[in-house]
Amino acid sequence: MGAMVKLSGDVPLMTKVFFRNLVTMIITVSVAFRTGYNPLGPTPHLKRLIFRSLFGLSGVGLYFLALNELNLAEASLLNKTSPFFVTIFAVFFLKEKFNKALIPALLLAFVGAILVIKPRLDITILPALAGFGSGMFAGMAYTLVRSLKGKESPNKIIFYFSLISTLATLPFLFIFPMSPSTGQWLALVGTGLFAAGGQYGLTYAYHHAQASRISVFTYLHVLFSLIVGFVLWNQRPDLLSILGGVLIVFGAVISHRASRREKS
Repeated sequence: MGAMVKLSGDVPLMTKVFFRNLVTMIITVSVAFRTGYNPLGPTPHLKRLIFRSLFGLSGVGLYFLALNELNLAEASLLNKTSPFFVTIFAVFFLKEKFNKALIPALLLAFVGAILVIKPRLDITILPALAGFGSGMFAGMAYTLVRSLKGKESPNKIIFYFSLISTLATLPFLFIFPMSPSTGQWLALVGTGLFAAGGQYGLTYAYHHAQASRISVFTYLHVLFSLIVGFVLWNQRPDLLSILGGVLIVFGAVISHRASRREKS
């Protein structure tokens, strides 16, 4: 999905977000139609579904902004701080027990993010901060997904997210009209298709398993980003970004192992 966002080039940011969610909404409606399920049926969890959608939309917008300006791998690394935010938010909002063994993992993730961001006192830091912010908003969104386990179906959660995101970004198509090339149209559709696959995978994962157990597997995203960025654009993250990435992934492994020990 990240590669498709970069390949779509100078298409306005909100247009990219719109197509990312439009394709997902079409897929969720198709699934609902085939199964006879009404995704707009009454629900006692409407407020939570709306907040999950708004946090998710904010995370996607910031991530796409980071993708426009940073290497694919660097943007992916900053976005992958989301599992650590899930760990923190789950303690405060879901009242999950905090495992003190996770403290080193959280510190490693924080230090790793700083190395990737490389703080400096000018506007060039903004794309990196956007990537970090995308991880925070995504973490809040997936915490809410976790809270809906056993209460709402994954398809309904994804439908609300894609519907609200599509409606929220639709006006920008008229504010910033575009005339994409054939390649850009294909990239926009590809953004939606790959996003839908990732969205279904992550939603089902967080719906059926402990959030901290999933996090280590999501870091394959970073490996794929490194490969795709190198193949398509010959992108090579600098030494600090590589070191920061190692710390973030190492922190995720520690978090995963600590969670397994606690469950045992």
